[in-house]
Amino acid sequence: MSSHELRNTLKVQRAMRDLTQADLAAKAGITRKSVNAIETGRMVPSVLLALKLARALDVSVETIFTLHDQAEVQTVTPS
Repeated sequence: MSSHELRNTLKVQRAMRDLTQADLAAKAGITRKSVNAIETGRMVPSVLLALKLARALDVSVETIFTLHDQAEVQTVTPS
């Protein structure tokens, strides 16, 4: 069985536009802490939040967020 990992290019997209986290947060109508948490992978945004960020950056949601398959790591316990 495989699991999925959500990756994002939010920091790169923001930097390409010379925006600070606070600038992007103001454009998207969210907090700077939320931008930081998403960029660092500590927070998975809701669909609404992802759409707000994409609109603020004038890109598609898929440009910022991608879903990657991750092989499930099986742990072997000693007998």
